Formats: sequence, C-alpha cells, structure tokens
Amino acid sequence: MRPDPKAEGFRWLSQSEHDLSDAEYSLAGGRYNLACFLCQQAAEKALKAFLYARGAEQVLGHSVADLVRECGNLDTDFAALRRRAAPLDHYYIPTRYPNSLPGGIPAEAFDESDARRALGLAGEVIRTVRAKLGEGER
Repeated sequence: MRPDPKAEGFRWLSQSEHDLSDAEYSLAGGRYNLACFLCQQAAEKALKAFLYARGAEQVLGHSVADLVRECGNLDTDFAALRRRAAPLDHYYIPTRYPNSLPGGIPAEAFDESDARRALGLAGEVIRTVRAKLGEGER
C-alpha cells in the first residue's frame, strides 16, 4: 500500500528540519564542513518532501538545483529559488572527501561564513517548502 503523499511529504520535511538543527549544532561546535553538508542534506530532503507530497513515487538524485527544477515543473514559484539554492550543491561532496579538494582536508577548507551562508540558503528552501505544503495540513 502506497503511503499518503501529504504524510510522506511531511515525514521528509520533518527530517529536513532535524538536519538543519544538526547543522546549527555543528556550526556552534566549529564543525563548519559538517554544517555545510547537513545544510545541503536539509535542502535536498525538503525539496523531496515537496515532490513526495505532490505524488511522486520515487525521487532520485542529490542535486539541489535539479530538485528545485523538478519542483518548478509543478509550481512556478520554485523558479526563483533555483538560482539562490543551487550553491548548496557545492557542499555535497567537497565537505566530506579530501580527494575532492586540490589540497588539505574538508575539515580545514570551510569556515564559519560558509556555514552561515549554507544555513541561510537551506532555511529559505525549507520555509518555501513548508509554505507550499501548508503548516497545519499534516
């Protein structure tokens, strides 16, 4: 039996919000690369939440830019978000793997300003999706 689309969307959105909270915790602890990665994850899951809530049976991929484009196919309000949220894709691999950087390690390559920027972008994505899903319609 297929889950209720709206309920599945809110399930993904809830995890997205937990990821954002974990990113804030990581920022406070000076774990900037982890905070950036968790922000990318939070945005990715929020966008998947929207797609699941709109009836998608399976959502593949990790690119925030691609997911925003998919959301934009269903709701044109997402078009403006794509350009702003796309930089979160830069935090998917380089925040975790040393071989994705020309030198050094992820723990040394990201700073507080990166983490704060990522938090702002991910927060915007989550707020947009929450507004689209309707706060009280769980």
